[in-house]
Amino acid sequence: MSLTHVLLTSLIEKPSNGIELARRFDRSMGFFWGATHQQIYRELSLMQQKGWISTLIEPNQQSRKKTYQVEQLGRTELANWMLKNSEPAQLREELMVRLRAEAQLGGNTILPELENHLCIHQEKLATYQTIFAKDFSESCSNDRTLYIHKMILQLGIKNELNWIEWLEELIPHLKNFSS
Repeated sequence: MSLTHVLLTSLIEKPSNGIELARRFDRSMGFFWGATHQQIYRELSLMQQKGWISTLIEPNQQSRKKTYQVEQLGRTELANWMLKNSEPAQLREELMVRLRAEAQLGGNTILPELENHLCIHQEKLATYQTIFAKDFSESCSNDRTLYIHKMILQLGIKNELNWIEWLEELIPHLKNFSS
């Protein structure tokens, strides 16, 4: 998957100018696909060169903001990409390698990092739960788009809960080994 497909999806959901897109990205797609604002703007420029997106004409010509929308070529690219099979993402977590090194070197020097990760996952869980309560407090089973968004968010919540449970089990056990 590439940033292109993430941005095409976001722009199909809602045509946006660059800053709106970057902000929406940070609040949704950014939870599971990372990109800087600079990468987003660079990708928008490449997509526009390929004819996948275009800019809407703003009524106020003095504004430098460009509102991007997906063109048919972009829809075709996204539809073709959706037909491809993808393997489940391989876990590539630096913390796991550090933990393996810790197992060999000892000393529990990794405990502060584990405790930091626990805090980060607790904060992310709280963010996801706030979004869930705000956006999905009522049933959305009749709206396919909202249902899919809800299920993605629920997976994020479950993932954070699993991390928290795992870290809350690991940290005290490692502390006991140092005794």
